[in-house]
Amino acid sequence: MWRIVLLSLLGVALAPDQAGAQSYPSRPVRVVVPASPGGGSDLTARILAPGLGAELGQPFVVENRVTSGGIVGTQQVAESPPDGHTLLGTFDTFATNPYLYKNLRWDPLRDFAPVMQICRYPQVLVVHPSLGVKTVREFVALAKERGASLNYGSAGPASSSRLAYELFKQVAGIETMPIHYRGGGPAMQDLVSGQVQVMLTGKLVALGVSTAARSPSWPGVPAIAETYPGFESTSWTAIFAPAETPAPIVVRLHGALTKVLADPQVRERLESQSCEVVGGTPAALTELVRAEQAKWGPLIRQMHITVD
Repeated sequence: MWRIVLLSLLGVALAPDQAGAQSYPSRPVRVVVPASPGGGSDLTARILAPGLGAELGQPFVVENRVTSGGIVGTQQVAESPPDGHTLLGTFDTFATNPYLYKNLRWDPLRDFAPVMQICRYPQVLVVHPSLGVKTVREFVALAKERGASLNYGSAGPASSSRLAYELFKQVAGIETMPIHYRGGGPAMQDLVSGQVQVMLTGKLVALGVSTAARSPSWPGVPAIAETYPGFESTSWTAIFAPAETPAPIVVRLHGALTKVLADPQVRERLESQSCEVVGGTPAALTELVRAEQAKWGPLIRQMHITVD
């Protein structure tokens, strides 16, 4: 008797969420990308959007909210109604921003529901040809000789390219002068022109990739770990929803993303952008965020990296 009553009550409690998932989405879905057009998270969202719209029957509209580190656009999603109609298409600094910014109003684990990791990107240690070096070991020798007279560029003071290079400096025992830009595009322009000599991104003279092993996207480039065992750093993109988004809606979104990522044309477009398609469960995305915080948080504190 009590078992029947209990199951009936559970059915009543679950019914609204299940009904909401069946009718979801009921209007266009906003995918907020807290970065400028053309970056990895923006391209990922725009490649996925048409397929998601076809799967779920409503347009998925990508909106860029350009701010340092993506903190403002991310906050907008955190404060949006948890109904699946506003999503976050974000990137790796999502996990590390709490360590970089004081008084951040959102927390990646508390204020968001993970949906799926989409891509993993190798970062590439590149130098201007004028340096005349061809390997990681040759560059480190030159950097030890020239010290802070060498400039390195980053996509911003809170960017993953900055953190990856700080880790590289630490393991290699070198010191170079930082120049931080507002995005990878301006930094790359100055690298091409010779205003800065080295970056962990993009391509000029590629010395090494930041992944633990050689990357399929850069098959002829050694891993930095071949010179410095244990070194590893990757960029990534993922989709999140606001916290308390009903689980059936997250499941529906995850299922649609799984189908879209299985499309050979979608995978080809992503891979053409050096994306290693990941997929995976919401739980795996949560573990990725935790692992990133465990890795980068101590480095940020140790090197006193802060962003005003």
